Formats: sequence, C-alpha cells, structure tokens
Amino acid sequence: MTDTSSHDVPFDPAAIRRVAVIGAVTIGASWAALFLARGLEVVVSDPAPGAAGATQRLIDAAWPALERLGMLPGADPHAWRFVADPVAAVADAQFVQENAPERYEVKQALLPAIDAVLPPEVVIASSTSGLLASRLSEGCRHPERVIIGHPFNPPHLIPLVEVVGGAKATRAAIDTAMGFYRAVGKHPIEIRKEVTGHVANRLQAALWREAIYLVQEGVASVADIDAAVSEGPGLRWALVGPHMTFHLGGGAGGLAHFLHHLLPAVETWWADLGTPQMTPELQAKLVQGVIAEADGRSFADLASWRDGLLTDILAARKSVAAAQEQALLDVELDEALDESFPASDPPAIDRPR
Repeated sequence: MTDTSSHDVPFDPAAIRRVAVIGAVTIGASWAALFLARGLEVVVSDPAPGAAGATQRLIDAAWPALERLGMLPGADPHAWRFVADPVAAVADAQFVQENAPERYEVKQALLPAIDAVLPPEVVIASSTSGLLASRLSEGCRHPERVIIGHPFNPPHLIPLVEVVGGAKATRAAIDTAMGFYRAVGKHPIEIRKEVTGHVANRLQAALWREAIYLVQEGVASVADIDAAVSEGPGLRWALVGPHMTFHLGGGAGGLAHFLHHLLPAVETWWADLGTPQMTPELQAKLVQGVIAEADGRSFADLASWRDGLLTDILAARKSVAAAQEQALLDVELDEALDESFPASDPPAIDRPR
C-alpha cells in the first residue's frame, strides 16, 4: 500500500522539536497547546483576522487541564510565534500539523505550497476528519510524506490520533508520525486502508444514525437517547472498546462464549436498525431536543463542563495505571528477594512507594 522507494528513513521522533501548526481555530489552537505543554517550539499560522489573539485565548483555556495532567517543567503557554503566511510559518519546521477547512480544494491548494519549501523527510500531517490522504497529496512534489493525523476534539485532551498513509505515503512517514504522536502523549492508531471518515468517525456515524432514527420513530426523546449512551455503554467505552466490552460480557468464556449465546439476538437487532430520512422537520426536532437537553447552559458552559469531566477521567486513568505499575514492580521486587534469600529472612529494604 505504501511507497518505499525513496525518503524511507524515519525522522527520529525524539529529535522533533519545532512544529508548525497551520490553521488555528479550535483544533489548531488545541494542538498548539498540547505541543507547548510538551516543551516544543511552536509556530501557528492562520489567515483569519484576529487569529493570533483567538489562538492565545484557546491555549490559555486549555492550560489548566494540561497542567493537571502533567507537562514538562518550564512549559510556557505564551512561548509560540504567529506567522500569517503558512509558507513562511513552516520554515525550519520538523513536523507540520495542518488544520485547514475540511475541503479538498482548500487543502489541495495549501499542501503543495507547504510541501515545496520543506525538506522531504519532514512529515506533513493533516487533521482532516474524513478526507483521503491520497487525494490530499495530489500536486505535492513529495506526496510520500503527506499523511493524515486526525485527532479527536479537543486534541489537547482526547488521546486518540488516527494515522493514515494512504496509497502514497512511505513507511518512514507513517512511523515518524506514529512515534511523534506517542512522544507527545497521544495514542495513535494506524488506519491501514483508506476509507472516508477513517475509523472513529465511522463508528460515531453508525451510532448517531441509529440515534437519529430512534428520534424519528418517536422511540425516546433526544435527551433520553443521549442518556442511554452517557449513562450506560459510554462509561464502559471510556475504558475499553466494543470488542473488549463484549469479550468481558462473555464471562470466563470471553468473546467466543458471547458470540455463541448472543450473536443470534444481536443479528436480529442489526436487521432492525434504521436509516433516518433527514427531513427539515426531523432536523428541527433534533435541534429542539438538544436545546432542551442543554437546559439553558451556554455552549461555553457545556464545553467547560465536558472538558472538566474529561480531565477528571484522564487523571483517574493515569493514577490507576501508575498504581498498577507500582504494584507490579513491588511483586517483581518480592520475587527477586525471594530468589536471592531463599533460606533466610531478607534484610530490611526501604522500598520506593
């Protein structure tokens, strides 16, 4: 699937210190905040009037959560530069994160201009949520280094990044991107075949289609359908995905047991899933339903509430993972002491806790 003919030596992700964020708005500013928290040199470019000030406000809003989750000592939310011209902004960049509007004609004009001034080993990653990498790189002198690095909103909090190489990217470009995203604390996954919407958005779209269909059929209100996710499977999905969820649902027999006993029922549910007709009336019903669910809270209040809870969840996961790692180290130390002093009591040792 990937071209391995040239420029197939990965750029050492640990050596990437200078990042250009092309296109600020919400996604780009969130990326910039994350990169700053990891101690990287950041240049931001956006043609919109007032983009520099808007970017700083979004970075400032993201900073408390990043401080709580952990950042490099000395990280500074103001230690970035704004350069309006995207071509000038990528000068000396070692990695480019592009966040231009979600349209082929915009990105296909922007990416070749950036590509023309960069060394061939510098990866250009697009944050596109559904476009194809092989089409985005059309017109580029080095299409082999153009990949998709699709984050989930907000990028400074949600760990997921979908990396797609498409038909033209080299293995080196994909590996560089995967390594870089890991180095800044993300959880990259490689999408091995180009499909519109990648993976996570297709999964979201499938669930949302059925949620809309249930509204259309009058099965439940918008708020209750949302609660059916947030107060049920959504809590499990914060920890494990659908396959592992049903593996655990199978008890000691795991997924094999689950499939043996419940697959016939699940297949009947699949057969009954609907395709909604997005009439103006249904769209208005959805909008009215979500406004009622918001119950007077502003968009800013809702986003702040969401991000606060996301930070709590991420901090809890990090704390549990650290405790589990320490418990494993304690077990390994106990075993090592038992092997070293099998016939007598071991000497007193102060263990790090």
